Parts: sequence; C-alpha cells; structure tokens
Amino acid sequence: MNRVCEILGTEYPIIQGAMARIATAELAGAVSNGGGLGIIAAGGAPVEWVKEQIDKCRAITDKPFGVNIMLLADNVDELVDLLIEEKVAVVTTGAGNPGKYIPRFKEAGIKVIPVVANVTLAKRVQRAGADAIVAEGCEAGGHIGETTTMAMIPQMVDALDIPVIAAGGIADGRGLAAAYMLGAEGVQVGTRFLVAEECIVSQPYKEMVLKAKDSSTVATGRFTGHPVRVLKNKLSRQMLELEKTQDLEEFERLGTGALSRAVLQGDVEHGSVMSGQVAGLVNKEQPAAEIIREMFEEAEKIYDARAAVVKER
Repeated sequence: MNRVCEILGTEYPIIQGAMARIATAELAGAVSNGGGLGIIAAGGAPVEWVKEQIDKCRAITDKPFGVNIMLLADNVDELVDLLIEEKVAVVTTGAGNPGKYIPRFKEAGIKVIPVVANVTLAKRVQRAGADAIVAEGCEAGGHIGETTTMAMIPQMVDALDIPVIAAGGIADGRGLAAAYMLGAEGVQVGTRFLVAEECIVSQPYKEMVLKAKDSSTVATGRFTGHPVRVLKNKLSRQMLELEKTQDLEEFERLGTGALSRAVLQGDVEHGSVMSGQVAGLVNKEQPAAEIIREMFEEAEKIYDARAAVVKER
C-alpha cells in the first residue's frame, strides 16, 4: 500500500493505459479484478457508448475503475456531466489542462489524475487540485511528448507534492522497479495489456506486438505537433514520406479510421498499430490479472536481490 493505492482504492499501484478504441469495459474490468485500476478510454466517443461501457464494466467488477477523457473532444462537457452523474471512481485526462473541471469532479467524490508530458503542466494541474499525475514519456505508444520517462520522472517528483505515476517503457518488473527508484509511486502500463486475453484488439494486432523488436516502432506526425508512436508498417512508411512534403491534408486522410482498421478489422498493414517502444519485451498472451501479479512479483525479487548486494558492501 502507498499513496497511489489509497487514492485509487486498489491492491496494486498500477493503472491500465487509456488506449483509444482498445481500452473497453472487458479489459478495464479484468485489470480492476486483478488488483489494478482498469480504465475505459472514452476519447470523444458518444456519451451513450461510454454509458454502456460503464454499465458493462460494473457487471464485470465490483472494484474501482476509471474513465479517460480527451479534453480536445467536441463533446467533452457532455462526457464530464456523464462521469459525474455515474460517479466513477477515477477520471484520467489527456490532451490539455482539466483545471476547469476538477472542482466539479472533486465535489462528486471523483479522483482526478491527468496524464501530462511536462513539468509545467504538471504544476498547473496540481494547483488546480489533481490527486496525482501520470507522467508519460515518449517511449509510450499512441500520442506522445518529447521527453523520455527516465529523464522526466525525477524532475516531476522534485517539482510536485502529489504522487507521480510513471508511464512509457514499462512492461515488466524491471521497469516497475526502475520507476520506483526514480521516485514514482505507481505505474501506468499500456503496451503489455494489448496482449491480455481480455483485450478486444484483433489477433493480427496482438501478433504484431508479440513479434516486435526494440526497433519496431516509429513516431509519425511530428510536423503536425501531435506525434504518434506506432509499429512500423505500410501506413507508417507512407506517413513518414508525407512528412517530407508536410502535406497535412493527405496525412489526415491516411490517418482517418486507421486505428479502427487495425484494432477491429485486423488490417495491420494499412491500419495504425499503436504500441510503445517496450513491445520487444512483450512475448506472451495471458490474463490481465496474471500480468499484474507477474510484474509485481518480479519487482519484489529485484528489490530483494539489490538489497542483498548493498548489504554485502
């Protein structure tokens, strides 16, 4: 138990990443049942769909779970109203500063944990009343910032009083132990949960993650100001070519519907296969609860082994 467990109401200080079109009730419920905090990725989805997912997750688990909203979504105000009405345990946010919504969430008894990629924004959300922050390094899959997890976490810890939850490049007990050594009090994990048995992504998507190596990812779209880390395929190569001409219209055309093509249709050549750099460590499908337990058991062994070395000295 630590501050993150107390905030989340979980057995383990681990949050499942809010992967767009992937983090549904099935995965969120399984992670929560496994002792972590499952997350439903609302993004800018219709309010009706998000309500259905919340209901479905509550049928899967009686443990706390959360919902992530993208603050750039057209229907963000409606989503905020829904989450307050439903009194979800935790709200995580991305793509902006949730400051104006935090008082309403807190009044409803909802914990607020923004996902941020720099210290400046982290300080702002702390002042606004955030309960903790997820500091996400550029090793992560999907939309990313520019700073690495290892460089970011200690700076976040030094700058903040609220707990820092590390994200980006964490897929096993070694990454978990490293995050703690850097001062984090919890972790957020996305890529490893892509191959959880309860994850709804297509089998070709899972197989591509399982076959990935250390050099299998690339960040596309830097010229747009919103880079995205994906596994290399025909689509990513086309997008990288377009970056040379900075043809934004064609770039957006290629990206429209690309995530759904990979997640739902299994088109992993012309679809967007979002994944973190740590995919090369992910080598087996297993239940979400087993992933969590395995990570923390491995981390505990690492702590014991390193403590023994220090004592010998």
